[in-house]
Amino acid sequence: MDEQTRCVHYSSELDVVAIKFKCCGAYYPCYSCHEETADHPAEVWPRESWNENAILCGRCGYTMTIQEYLDNPAGCPHCRGAFNPRCANHYHLYFDIP
Repeated sequence: MDEQTRCVHYSSELDVVAIKFKCCGAYYPCYSCHEETADHPAEVWPRESWNENAILCGRCGYTMTIQEYLDNPAGCPHCRGAFNPRCANHYHLYFDIP
């Protein structure tokens, strides 16, 4: 992971989010990084936990709740830095999305 939370799997200018995994409380830049390094399966965050601070902006270091992240998919509400819009394709791997 680089200083702005990019990894070997996702390294564009917009890939600047790290997610705290429900299962272990550790931040990873992506699900593949977790799969490759953790010794356990990933767990998704249930809807009732979406008020947890679990999303880290790699640009400014701001930690937001899951709900705040989902409500601001275009970027960080603190520094206004843009996030990769294609991350939404993977929400189901991190959050209990109906």
